[in-house]
Amino acid sequence: MKSNFEARFAVSPREAQQMNTQELRDNFLIETIFGSDEIRLTLSHYDRFIIGGVMPVTKKIELTNPSDLKAQYFLERREIGIINIGGKGIVLADGVRFEIDFKEALYIGRGTKDVVFESVDSNNPAKFYINSAPAHQTYPSKKITKAEAEIVELGSLETANHRTINKLIVNSVVSTCQVQMGMTELKTGSVWNTMPAHTHDRRMEAYFYFGIPENQSVCHFMGQPQETRHIWMQNEQAVISPNWSIHSGSGTSNYTFIWGMAGENLDYGDMDHCAITDLK
Repeated sequence: MKSNFEARFAVSPREAQQMNTQELRDNFLIETIFGSDEIRLTLSHYDRFIIGGVMPVTKKIELTNPSDLKAQYFLERREIGIINIGGKGIVLADGVRFEIDFKEALYIGRGTKDVVFESVDSNNPAKFYINSAPAHQTYPSKKITKAEAEIVELGSLETANHRTINKLIVNSVVSTCQVQMGMTELKTGSVWNTMPAHTHDRRMEAYFYFGIPENQSVCHFMGQPQETRHIWMQNEQAVISPNWSIHSGSGTSNYTFIWGMAGENLDYGDMDHCAITDLK
């Protein structure tokens, strides 16, 4: 098993305004989430949020404990949210077995010492996308299916943003300290996500784009509403969104993305909206 860990420092709006294309990508884009029989983790110093992926193919993979966390084990002071975007997989959390199918989620609470990932079929391996944040108390681990999610339909085909939002790990579905995760699926013919755009000064966020057809891409927009930038992204890549930044995108085809958040509160509607005509 190979483990990869990287830390990214926080960047201020003034610094971001001065960055060229490669500097923006180096600071905010996570190009490789999954590797065969690997666990890959990126720690953002925005709210000490961790973004990562686990792809077990030929063996079981244990959730490693990077030395940078200064913890006895990964979830000693953390919680974790998991969404599977691959074949059926199994997660063992202190010996409790959870079968996680395609587009199903799992929340694991603070204090869980041993977390092990495996695939049911090595020819169709699971791909566990994970988000983790510091936790102040312990909540029970829980599997969440799409049928249990809080579902909202927004937008329209006329404005190219008809989409279904599946709120999987939110406080109306499962108790968490900070982590919130969900999945937005764009309808055929729609390409815009999170438009009109918004910021939320009390929470940071990360987007993970997947289901992008071959030879297609997504252009992710970030930055302050009056000083926007863009990052071109490919299938199964993630991007860090600071609390001062918008997080929106448009694809050359429809696609799906997972959003994950952490910060001061669990109020999904805690947003500062930006009118489309005010963006610059």
